[in-house]
Amino acid sequence: MNVAVRYYSRSGNTKTIADTIATTSGVDAVSVDKAGAAITEDTDILFIGGALYAYGLDKNMKNYLASIDGSKVKKAVVFSTSSISKHSVDLLKKGLAAKGIPVEDDFFYVKGKDAAASVSSATAFAKKYL
Repeated sequence: MNVAVRYYSRSGNTKTIADTIATTSGVDAVSVDKAGAAITEDTDILFIGGALYAYGLDKNMKNYLASIDGSKVKKAVVFSTSSISKHSVDLLKKGLAAKGIPVEDDFFYVKGKDAAASVSSATAFAKKYL
């Protein structure tokens, strides 16, 4: 199974969850604003996460979603951290669906600033899809 983990994080909370999912999946988590983030080969599962910034996604995540080749991704699974709301989940799902990528209804969300406390839950979440 080919798995990819992509994320964008300003504070490090979303990165913590991305790294946990990546470790569980046996891959590296790659920030969407870094080289190597593009999905260039067929991917069975794309775990993708970001947070809410001023009630929207960061421009790096928006640009990444716009650039994804939907034909390369069989399914996406969304995760997010935010102290404001879960609206980022809806925005991520909408961006992926616009590229024709099927998105799991289920998602992983951490409210608040202590993502490290949710590492075991993030591990269990990732294992459901592997």
